[in-house]
Amino acid sequence: MKYLIVYEKSPTGWGAYAPDLPGLGVAGKTIEEVKTLIREAIEFHLEGTRQHGDAIPTASATTEFISV
Repeated sequence: MKYLIVYEKSPTGWGAYAPDLPGLGVAGKTIEEVKTLIREAIEFHLEGTRQHGDAIPTASATTEFISV
């Protein structure tokens, strides 16, 4: 399954979260580190979800750029 990931630059590094997986977010010094961390976090989260017998969240988030 594919999930939308939002990457955000901060004064001290990078953060990332998946809107379709509430509460799941990571932070790191570089975007490369954050990309690795978010993939691992999603895999871990989905594994736990399966083990608990809960439904895997459907990916439904989308993005758009708006010019102003």
